[in-house]
Amino acid sequence: MNILLGVGNELRGDDGIGVFVAKHFYAEGWKAIDCGMLPENYSSVVRKERPELLVIVDATDMGLEPGSIRAIPKEKIGGLALSTHSMPLSLLIDLLEPHCGKVVLVGIQPKTIADTVGLSPEAQQAAEKAIEKLKSSAFFPPLA
Repeated sequence: MNILLGVGNELRGDDGIGVFVAKHFYAEGWKAIDCGMLPENYSSVVRKERPELLVIVDATDMGLEPGSIRAIPKEKIGGLALSTHSMPLSLLIDLLEPHCGKVVLVGIQPKTIADTVGLSPEAQQAAEKAIEKLKSSAFFPPLA
């Protein structure tokens, strides 16, 4: 079993990209969870299921072109602007790593984070690309 956690706020434009991915991701052997802004509330599910792979998808300002997708190494998380959730993802990953085979943070560069509902065309296209890559077990280039 693998788990995908989609993180973000759908009422803040592209910040909702992780939630969009979780809501639209269906694949055999996977459980996708829309965590909204509180991914820590789902830590008990991860600890109980003990997934082989845990993927966390979140809007991340990496200074790249909107819609860029990268696997973010844990040591780089602290220096990036992630979406609007309460617990830093680096801390969440530290708490969950002992219960998973592998943890991957997938960051998607937002175009805009504002008080609007819905994704920009760039974010929508990136979300659909991320879903297809995850379904085919392909992964993303790491953030340099």
